[in-house]
Amino acid sequence: MARPPDRSTARGMENLTRREREVTALAARGLTNEEIAAHMVISPFTAKTHISRAMNKLGARDRAQLVVFAYESGLVEPRDPLR
Repeated sequence: MARPPDRSTARGMENLTRREREVTALAARGLTNEEIAAHMVISPFTAKTHISRAMNKLGARDRAQLVVFAYESGLVEPRDPLR
């Protein structure tokens, strides 16, 4: 059973730009900077910049913590493993 979104993390997500939320969601799904770049039709450096800015705004120590924030905020949800 999924937990409800964490309110403080959800508020932090509101500080992200649309693109920062998009790269955060893609990172949470396990994509690399290169894969994010290809998906969004941007350079890998730009993808990395968006990730870095999202991490700074949320106070994430590393990419793993950024992924946790994405799930806690409700930005992404665990996929059904049977699908």
